[in-house]
Amino acid sequence: MMQTPDAAPEPAVAPLDSAAYVYPWDVLGDPAAPEVLAGLGVGHVTLAAVYHATRVLTPRHPGHRVVVADHSAAYFPLDEARWSGAALRPRRQTWLEQDDAFGSAAKALASAGVPAHAWVVFNHVDPGPGADVGAAVVNAYGDVYPWTLCPARGEVRDYAVRIAGQVAGRGDVAGAEFEACGWYGFDHLHAHDKVAGVPLDQAEQFLFSLCFCVACDGEYREAGVDPAELRSVVRTALDGVFSGESSGAHSGVSERSKIDALLGPDLASAVLGMRGAVADRLRTEVVEAVRDRRSKADFPVLFHGQPIAHRSTAFTGLDSATLPGGADGVVVNCWGSAEDAAETVRLTVNARRAGLRVVSGMLAIGGMGANAQNAARVLAAVRSAGASGIRIYHAGLAGAADLDLIRGLAAAG
Repeated sequence: MMQTPDAAPEPAVAPLDSAAYVYPWDVLGDPAAPEVLAGLGVGHVTLAAVYHATRVLTPRHPGHRVVVADHSAAYFPLDEARWSGAALRPRRQTWLEQDDAFGSAAKALASAGVPAHAWVVFNHVDPGPGADVGAAVVNAYGDVYPWTLCPARGEVRDYAVRIAGQVAGRGDVAGAEFEACGWYGFDHLHAHDKVAGVPLDQAEQFLFSLCFCVACDGEYREAGVDPAELRSVVRTALDGVFSGESSGAHSGVSERSKIDALLGPDLASAVLGMRGAVADRLRTEVVEAVRDRRSKADFPVLFHGQPIAHRSTAFTGLDSATLPGGADGVVVNCWGSAEDAAETVRLTVNARRAGLRVVSGMLAIGGMGANAQNAARVLAAVRSAGASGIRIYHAGLAGAADLDLIRGLAAAG
């Protein structure tokens, strides 16, 4: 009599690469912090090294409950030899005692066996009073957006390259995540924002985020676009929205189709091509600066991004097929529903070049809308969609229940 063979075992599921975000002030002055972070079970922490202005709650720190970072800053001292002659440079922070706050925090984390990757925010800046904003984005009306640097400008690319090179040259940095490395635009969480009187959809935000600085005018011309004509088209389209005459005029069509309708298909294609090329050039130069100092084998580089390539937010739009070969992956925002998270990962996975990892950024702060049930659904969805890792926001902002959620996500991953 034949015996029925045992059922084949289920294939093993590869563990997800996991990390949690922290700020230097979450670690400095709190002797318990390194062990708490080590106890989360993540593979490493992603520690802010160059970061924009922020106001944060620190629920567990023994010395403070609120930290206010007044402007964008580097949390390490600049290497003056590397920064000689720079037109732009990160400002020095004054709200932490340590000049090398990143290094002090990384050292404390290393003592608990937790590697630190550098979290670097490039083109999203908050310059503060009196700072030079000559490299900022200028919209079609001539308004300056001082919270965003224009990547078409040579001094902005130089700024990013110098930061990337110095970060990669530090022995206490085991990898890097680069945020806002591309186009950033009108979308910006500002102090006491009063910008919602006339809501703009994503296509209209795209037009309102187009830059018309001198460098961009030159890039437009190289792409066969007359910048004066483009400016006129953009202003005409937006004036209709601001006046209430054309709100919803192209409702029911896709975002890209509406951009085509607002600009005209040929003009839209040329503008999108120009902006894609400018952003790709910036990211290529940044990666080259890193790889001059560190190899892919021991220093992973990930970009924050999203698969809708024309968007200009902190998770800047990018084409994952055109990320430079020296880049290891892209972190996509998956803070919403499981369905939206899966679609974001799937779009990025399907478009990526060979060998590029897709990592899911996940939210674990209850006060910002996270909960364990949704997080579990998102985790399962992004794994099925092809994500190879998770980045959890944010271990420093986390209360006790949030820390439990982070532990659970790291263990389940």
